[in-house]
Amino acid sequence: MPFLIDTNILLRSADPNHPMYADAVNGTTTLRSQGHQLCVVPQNLIEFWNVYTRPADKNGLGHTPDEAAMEVNRLKRLFLLLPDTLAIYSEWERLVVTYGVRGVNVHDARLVAAMQVHGLTHILTFNNRDFARYAEVTAVHPTDMRSPPSAPAV
Repeated sequence: MPFLIDTNILLRSADPNHPMYADAVNGTTTLRSQGHQLCVVPQNLIEFWNVYTRPADKNGLGHTPDEAAMEVNRLKRLFLLLPDTLAIYSEWERLVVTYGVRGVNVHDARLVAAMQVHGLTHILTFNNRDFARYAEVTAVHPTDMRSPPSAPAV
């Protein structure tokens, strides 16, 4: 089964000094070893670049654009990059109206829209509550990988 990998997982797995680093790496490693396809969308990489290059004193990781470019290229080798499409906007608009989404939560709604358009039902994230409102998707926390969903039999 394909999983969208949330930006917070990407960021934590790129920072070995972060306390959630091991959980992020273990979550993706476990899913991959079980045969799940791990995906990202352009929004993940845009959000990643934002935090990765933001100064550390502004809640970022303080890396240079060159370092960010190298890390984004590494992520594109590790995860299937699904394309942006016009259909994602239409689905996003439906979701924000249906669920009454406000403020910063519009970004999560766009991830859910991309998941809907690309036929994904599961997202690996540290922020399960951010996705709880959406009946369309299942949020899985990396620490729940002790008994994650199994890949479909082939």
